[in-house]
Amino acid sequence: MNKRLQQFHGLAVCLAVLHFSPAAHATEAAHVHGSMQLDIAVDKQLLSVQLEAPLDSLLGFERHPRSAAERQAADALLKQMTDAAALFKPDAAAQCALTTVSLESAALQATAPAAGKDADKKSEHADLDANYEFNCAHPDKLTVIEIGLFDAFKRLQKINVQMASPKGQSKQTLKRPDKLVKLPR
Repeated sequence: MNKRLQQFHGLAVCLAVLHFSPAAHATEAAHVHGSMQLDIAVDKQLLSVQLEAPLDSLLGFERHPRSAAERQAADALLKQMTDAAALFKPDAAAQCALTTVSLESAALQATAPAAGKDADKKSEHADLDANYEFNCAHPDKLTVIEIGLFDAFKRLQKINVQMASPKGQSKQTLKRPDKLVKLPR
């Protein structure tokens, strides 16, 4: 198995533990305005941060933008979400460099949903899913990540965090103004 495939396999195991645990399943089912779910996994040199947030927590509405002002706000949100350096600051000693950012939200796609009641119902409680991957030169020195999400999003009040690493699993809840996620030791 090549090195990248081995890293992916290890990360997949960590994320599977997060996503299939009863606690993770319970928080995924909840769509709570003002909060978001953050899953952090460390596997070898790969740090993966995945978030899921109701668009209301980030943007103030949860549907396809209907006006030029809403489209502008949605575009600004997407741009802001790609600025991983402002949102996540791993320990400097770990020397983590961003390698991947991916964003997904059906409500913020460039094309409008099909007209009709069903289209409106599908986007009533829309989320934004994001994935950030970092390559860390010294993952053993990765003990905390400073989270800049409260600074970026004033509507956000709580972040439910689940973490998995070779050192174990843990959960933490950040409430405004908390900013530090402590990784398992």
